[in-house]
Amino acid sequence: MLRNAPKFYEVAKRIVEITEGSIIVAHNAKFDYRILKTEFKRLSYPFEKQTLCTVELSKKLIPGYKSYSLGKLTRQLGIPVSDRHRASGDALATVQLFKMLLAKDSEKTIIKSSIRLEPKFQMEPRLNDIIEALPSITGVYYMHKEDGDVIYIGKSKNIKRRVTQHFTGQNPKSKKMQLQVAAVTYEETGSELIALLKESEEIKRNKPIFNRAQRRTLFTHGLFSYQDEQGYKNLKVSKVNKTDSPITTFSNLQSAKSFMSRIIDEQQLCQKLTGVYKTNGSCFNYTIKQCLGACICEEEVNAYNERVEKVIHHYSFRNENMVIIDRGRNIDERSAVLIENGVYKGYGFFNLNYQITNYEVLQAMITPMLHNRDTQHIIQNSIRKNKKLKLMKLDKVSLNT
Repeated sequence: MLRNAPKFYEVAKRIVEITEGSIIVAHNAKFDYRILKTEFKRLSYPFEKQTLCTVELSKKLIPGYKSYSLGKLTRQLGIPVSDRHRASGDALATVQLFKMLLAKDSEKTIIKSSIRLEPKFQMEPRLNDIIEALPSITGVYYMHKEDGDVIYIGKSKNIKRRVTQHFTGQNPKSKKMQLQVAAVTYEETGSELIALLKESEEIKRNKPIFNRAQRRTLFTHGLFSYQDEQGYKNLKVSKVNKTDSPITTFSNLQSAKSFMSRIIDEQQLCQKLTGVYKTNGSCFNYTIKQCLGACICEEEVNAYNERVEKVIHHYSFRNENMVIIDRGRNIDERSAVLIENGVYKGYGFFNLNYQITNYEVLQAMITPMLHNRDTQHIIQNSIRKNKKLKLMKLDKVSLNT
């Protein structure tokens, strides 16, 4: 039946059009709405609608039934159904049931109180008021108790949407936050990188009660290098200890594996010398002519090491002097993150009409921040993943003058 049916992306626009300004009514609305949200999420579209669940309404307006399944309700209420368990048949049966429920609720008070932003969850008016005052911008947000104490700090590319998720969440942590929060303040950053850096520092400084997970180190694995007996530079991924100084760091092992796979392809590195292929002989890529033979000492050592050094230099900002330029808080502004001798110094914002090649001007606009292993991980991770970041190297001479 579905062989020649359209794909979801082909009908997604039409679904948006026909649901615009409408309330979705469904029997077990939580299920149908979750399916719609999941499909739209795959298309990177924020689909949010109010819903009415005829199961929930039936329990309130016609109580006493053992089962509130659509089939049993329609039989007991004498609602004719054709094409049962088909989209059109079930939809028409739901329409008839909904008309009956509307008639029973003469004042429409039960119907109105059952309208949900998320099925079976009614947001408290005070939380709704907080959300209404929030903007859909990139930045850092702070949840406060009534006495002003910060209980949670987060960052998001859309603060309003993220806080809404907290306030509609049904997990134990979200429910506790909903009970305690009295206000939400925020700081716009424009740049997701700066939001990440500021969130990390603010959590360490304020130690909010609901940020216990983020107080721990943000990364678990790192990239290291060593030279083998033949003189080849090897790369390896391993867990990071407190005393280690990795080239770059990763949030988890899977992220590290994906990175290694990519640089092996990009730089034509040996699988054996990067630790992804355990063997005493040649690696698999050598057999398909994608490795030049470092695994069996066929490739010239300096030539191979030169490509490894290229990776090390690109993904480590050790001893580097540079500015990372990203979007700002408005169209005429850009953000800048200053790295001096491999140390994160802070961030700032500048107008596009001004040049920041002069170090004195740059230093004056920077808000000083603390450098630590987490900030180094955030910066390296962002450089690795965000190709839109602009890196501007600074001359050491200009830094000393």
